[in-house]
Amino acid sequence: MSQPNASNQMQQNERSKPRYKGNMPTSDPPIVSNWDSAHLTIGAGVAIFHLASSRVVLCYHSVDKYFFLPKGRRDASEDSGSGAEREGFEESGYRNRLIPLPIPTRQPKPHHPSTNTASPFFTEPIWTQLVPVTRTTQYILFWYIAETVPPALETSLSAQEKEQGMAYQYPPKYEHDMTLAQRTDLEGEGYEPVRHENTGVDEEEALYESYLLPVDEAIRKLGGSISADVVRRGWEAIELRRRMEESP
Repeated sequence: MSQPNASNQMQQNERSKPRYKGNMPTSDPPIVSNWDSAHLTIGAGVAIFHLASSRVVLCYHSVDKYFFLPKGRRDASEDSGSGAEREGFEESGYRNRLIPLPIPTRQPKPHHPSTNTASPFFTEPIWTQLVPVTRTTQYILFWYIAETVPPALETSLSAQEKEQGMAYQYPPKYEHDMTLAQRTDLEGEGYEPVRHENTGVDEEEALYESYLLPVDEAIRKLGGSISADVVRRGWEAIELRRRMEESP
């Protein structure tokens, strides 16, 4: 969901060029800051890939004329990953789910026996941004990597939404024992992911268009922003997972 009162300032800050080391964006130094719940907004964004065609979803603002990745505030009591999936659907029209990937993370592996602790693949944010909303309010934005959902799941979730008055249905998690090759095989040759119309929740989002573009083209259109690096790192992680699964 967009935040109209400070939307333009936030968009400008999010698209500002990050610090670089060589030709790659680099993290800023650690900071110490504190915000109570009344002065902090937590959001999530997502790069949605169609694995079979090596494309990624970009949104386009039809009035202000720029490309961006879908993102927005998570709902109260909603976890950030689910919020990223929902915002991806609302702003782009493409249903999606997070992909576990071999990304570097400082988070410890789970120790609960019911979890898949041996997996080298995670659904952690690939970038995090701190963006001022107003002079007194802070926005923290987590960027995730997702895929368009398989055809059978698309059909099932759409049917559930119709039965429940078009209330958004969260997709099930990516199957922990499914390889990317097996996932791609769930689609027939030439399958095109469904783009739903009129999924935006306010007047601002009604101005958004969305397109599935080749990865390299999407990176160019996003310029030197963190969003461009979200796409680049996300696709590199997908290709790395493929190689890991194909190796003996």
